[in-house]
Amino acid sequence: MSTTGVFRRITMGIAFAGLVSGGAWAQAQDPTPQQQDIQQDKKDIRNDKKDSAKDRADRNKDQRDINQDKRDVRSDRKDIRQDNRDIRNDKQDIHQDNRDIRNDKTDLAKDRADRNADQHDINKDKRELARDDAKYGANSSQAQADRKDLHQDRVDRNQDQRDINKDKRDLNADRRDQNQDMRDLHQDRTDRNQDVRDLHKDKKDLHQDRKDRNKDQKDINKDKKDLKKDRADLRQDRRHR
Repeated sequence: MSTTGVFRRITMGIAFAGLVSGGAWAQAQDPTPQQQDIQQDKKDIRNDKKDSAKDRADRNKDQRDINQDKRDVRSDRKDIRQDNRDIRNDKQDIHQDNRDIRNDKTDLAKDRADRNADQHDINKDKRELARDDAKYGANSSQAQADRKDLHQDRVDRNQDQRDINKDKRDLNADRRDQNQDMRDLHQDRTDRNQDVRDLHKDKKDLHQDRKDRNKDQKDINKDKKDLKKDRADLRQDRRHR
């Protein structure tokens, strides 16, 4: 065999080997449709797991928010009940203050009338004393009796004045109590109204958090269905590979 023939055979063998190896490399680089489906199924499963984990985290957070909203609602209702009790107590206190003020005014008017009557008696006693002194003499029994009556009327008048001063202090104290009770009533009503607004807001938050929780639960259920379907597709693709 000539050298040219041998060289030709060697060249053809190398070319054939190159074609075979090139086809194998191309086959290794280009996955089959079944392999592509399997890869896509695995990717879908990973995404489904991520979505499921995220939706569970959201659902758990919403549940914690719901629990907190429930505690807030209970606390707001408790505050409102306490505010209403305070308001009732304040109204009773104001009612009692009004009675005390009316009684103080009645006592003050009576003590003033007594003081004026005593002052009238004092003036009368002075006139009688002056008349008896002039008529019977300063040491007469009539003059001594007039001085005794004058002394007693002055004692009564001074006691009535002390009662008047005390009635004024009581009246001022009761008015201060009334003003304080009115401020307390106003503040308690303000607190109650704020607690009612807080209750309404917490109820709205609770309603919204429940809606979010339910939506997240639906997303979780959907993710489970998607995950189940993608795993079934993966098993099916592997059987047809």
